[in-house]
Amino acid sequence: MNSLEQKSALFADSDVLVKARLNRAEMQMLDKLVEGLDHLGIVTTTNKELGEVMIQTTKYCWPDLKKAIENMPFEIEFI
Repeated sequence: MNSLEQKSALFADSDVLVKARLNRAEMQMLDKLVEGLDHLGIVTTTNKELGEVMIQTTKYCWPDLKKAIENMPFEIEFI
C-alpha cells in the first residue's frame, strides 16, 4: 500500500451520507446555510420534485451539522 492509499484508509470510515426531505422551496436555503457553516457538509439535490437531498459530511462533523440543521427555520425530515 502506497502512502496515498494509507492516508485514504485512515479516513475510509469517516464519510457519512444523510438523506433528507424538505419543502422544495427551502432546498436552496438549506444549501446556502450548510455552505455557510464552515464546510461541515455538502448538500446535493437527489430528487427536486420530491424535495429530497443528500448531505455529505463526516462522522466527526455530523453531530454539529445535525444540530444546526434541526434549528434552521424550516422543517426537514431525515430519511
